[in-house]
Amino acid sequence: MSGVQVRGAVVDEQTRCVHYASARDVVAIRFYCCREYYPCHRCHAEAAEHPAQTWPRELWDRPAVLCGVCRSELAVAEYLDADSKCPRCSAAFNPGCSLHQHLYFG
Repeated sequence: MSGVQVRGAVVDEQTRCVHYASARDVVAIRFYCCREYYPCHRCHAEAAEHPAQTWPRELWDRPAVLCGVCRSELAVAEYLDADSKCPRCSAAFNPGCSLHQHLYFG
C-alpha cells in the first residue's frame, strides 16, 4: 500500500516524525475520528482541526496501523498482537508505543 498518505510532521518515508524518530519509530496510526494516518498523537493534535477519537474495540478488525517499512496496513488487533514487530516484514516496532495505546485504541 505504498500510496497511503501519512499526514503531520513526517520526516522520512518510513513514517518517522519530528516527535518520534528512532530506528524503530516506523508505524503510523489511522485515527478513528478522521480516518487519516498520522505518525503519532502529537502530529494529529498539531495538524488536525478536531480532537482525536480512539478506535472502538468492536472495530479492532479494521486496518488502522501502517508499517512504514513494508507499507502494509494492519488491523488494530493484529498490531496489538504483533509483539513489537511487523507480522508481514518483521521490521522492529518501538515497544514504547504501548505507552500510548490508550490514545489510539479504546
